[in-house]
Amino acid sequence: MEHCSNSVEGVAVNEEMPDGPGPETHKDGRVRADAQRNIEALLQAALTVFLTSGVEAPVREIAEKAGVGIGTLYRHFPQRADLVAAVFRHEIDACADTAAILAAEHTPGDALALWMQRYAVFMGTKRGLASALHSGNPSFDALHPYFGQRLKPALQGLLESAGAAGEVRTDFTAEDLIGAVGSLCFNAYSQGPEHAQRMVALLVDGLRFVAKS
Repeated sequence: MEHCSNSVEGVAVNEEMPDGPGPETHKDGRVRADAQRNIEALLQAALTVFLTSGVEAPVREIAEKAGVGIGTLYRHFPQRADLVAAVFRHEIDACADTAAILAAEHTPGDALALWMQRYAVFMGTKRGLASALHSGNPSFDALHPYFGQRLKPALQGLLESAGAAGEVRTDFTAEDLIGAVGSLCFNAYSQGPEHAQRMVALLVDGLRFVAKS
């Protein structure tokens, strides 16, 4: 995937790539609602394609799955690394934002258990993008600290609530638990996502058992 000023995969995209704010932004730089929908569709399509076909899958396939033109894809994501990084950041945000939703809808212990299952799903996404994320491309340098900045506070809030309610033990940190789930998923995903989720469920049951003993 090259810069947008070049002819990419047989499509001359430079005519679709105006300099400066384009028709998909307001004068104040805010992204238009229809453009934001295109971005969301591209990120969802890219995630699906990357997980099934790998990060080197043709970008035409992603654009077609998202229902947009190839020029729209390149306007938002000039290089493949931009798209991979955006997909990963989007998944980090989605996982972190789920914590507040679960906390509002469930008891503290259940919210923690459900979020850890959501985190296990996220780890499957991370595993699918690992070849790109570990490639040494500087475009991915900011993702590791972003991971910690978003996910650790989300989990810490759930842990504190569950601990205060006496539903889990309190002698560990969010960082400890993130590492434990990551290790479980790294090994368990070779046997399928269902096995990874089962291992995470067993970990949660262990935390609750100690709290009740």
